[in-house]
Amino acid sequence: MWNKRESPLRIEKRFQFDQYSKISKFMGEIEKLCKERDIYPNISFGKNFVSLSIFLENKEISEKEKNFSMYIDKLYLED
Repeated sequence: MWNKRESPLRIEKRFQFDQYSKISKFMGEIEKLCKERDIYPNISFGKNFVSLSIFLENKEISEKEKNFSMYIDKLYLED
């Protein structure tokens, strides 16, 4: 589940991994998705996690942002 945050308005989620090599693959897929969908979240990562923050253009999540976040969830579950 993505968490909605205020100030600045965004949705965020942290993804856990058991191997660093899976993080690299996941980040590569996110890079492709960003270019395709023209959405560029803030990304941070460490030894066993990737955190994403998608800053919202409006007060409510748009269909574009919703689809983007759902696709990232799908990428994560496929791994």
